[in-house]
Amino acid sequence: MSSSKTQLTATLKTEIRGFTGRLIFDNQARKNALTLEMWQALPSAVAELVSNKDVRVIVLSGTQAGPFSAGADISEFEETRSNAEKAAHYDAINVAAFKAVKHCRLPTLAEIRGHCLGGGLGLALACDLRIADDTARFAVPAGRLGLAYPAEAVSDIVAAVGSMAAKRLLFTAEVFGAAQAQSLGILSEVTNGDGLADLTEKICAQIAANAPLTLQAGKLAINALQPGAEKGLMDAAHAAAAQCFNSADFSEGRAAFKEKRSPDFKGI
Repeated sequence: MSSSKTQLTATLKTEIRGFTGRLIFDNQARKNALTLEMWQALPSAVAELVSNKDVRVIVLSGTQAGPFSAGADISEFEETRSNAEKAAHYDAINVAAFKAVKHCRLPTLAEIRGHCLGGGLGLALACDLRIADDTARFAVPAGRLGLAYPAEAVSDIVAAVGSMAAKRLLFTAEVFGAAQAQSLGILSEVTNGDGLADLTEKICAQIAANAPLTLQAGKLAINALQPGAEKGLMDAAHAAAAQCFNSADFSEGRAAFKEKRSPDFKGI
């Protein structure tokens, strides 16, 4: 099993502890807003964690005790997003980052404290699971800036909360708290600030104890069933399910059940 390590890519950090890989947004001067360089680095950072054979779940978060992310770094917009042509280039980079998280074969969890706004909320919505403490604050602030989000990002908002609630969030740009986010379906669980790290650890341990190939097949199946799913995703889900039945882990699961012990899954 891998020992703890930290790698810095611009202000995007990756960290591996046991079976959990972490992707950490580190731009503390701007509430962990993502620079263009961070957006560009994100797909390769996800791929790095996925390629590590020990990692079974990936957690996205801000720096320790810091906010999740205030979204895209607006201070760069004069250079990176000042007209439609530049915005289209920037949006393509954003969408690639969202897709890297959304279609990552491993389960992903957003651990949210403080600000989770705009593009930060987009990354959280790209995750499979989302939990927060009671300091979390959410918003879709495009209307206050006069910009538009790429349709692919808006589709994740609609998938999470439904079309009418998505319109309200976009139309009003209102800031709302963790309790409302949970009621809208954005969050599965809310805890106090002291309990968030423990809740993350508990969920990650539960995930890591299960058969990795089964989790991957389940994620593919759920994604394939979503409206507008990419072509070929259902075939991939069927193939992943078949792989489970031919795996050593399926044999181990059956043996552990008969022997009344906890299984030791290897992901093979």
